[in-house]
Amino acid sequence: MQDHDIQQLADAIRERRQELGQITSPRMDNLRSIADVLQIPLTNLLAESRVMRGSDLPTLQPYLRTKFKDMPEGAVREIEAHFRDVAARHGININTGPAPGEDE
Repeated sequence: MQDHDIQQLADAIRERRQELGQITSPRMDNLRSIADVLQIPLTNLLAESRVMRGSDLPTLQPYLRTKFKDMPEGAVREIEAHFRDVAARHGININTGPAPGEDE
C-alpha cells in the first residue's frame, strides 16, 4: 500500500467516524491491528491518520540509530551532514520544526 493510499484510507475512516459521531481518536491497539492487516508500519499509519504530529517524530539521529542498529556512528554523522546541506539549500530550518498548522 502506497503512502497516498494510506492517506486516502485514513481520511475516509476519519470522515465516516465524524459523520457517525464516533470517537475521533482511535485506541492505539486498534491502529496497530489496522496497520498489521494492511501490512504497513504503525508509524506510517499514525502519521497519515494525524494521530502523530510532525513534532512528535524523532530527529534523524535517533531514528537512524533505532532503524539501522548496525550503522556505524560515522555513517550517521555523514547522513546528518548531508541532510543539513540539502535542507539548507531548500531554505528549511531543521532546528525549528514545522510551522503552525504545517504538520496537521
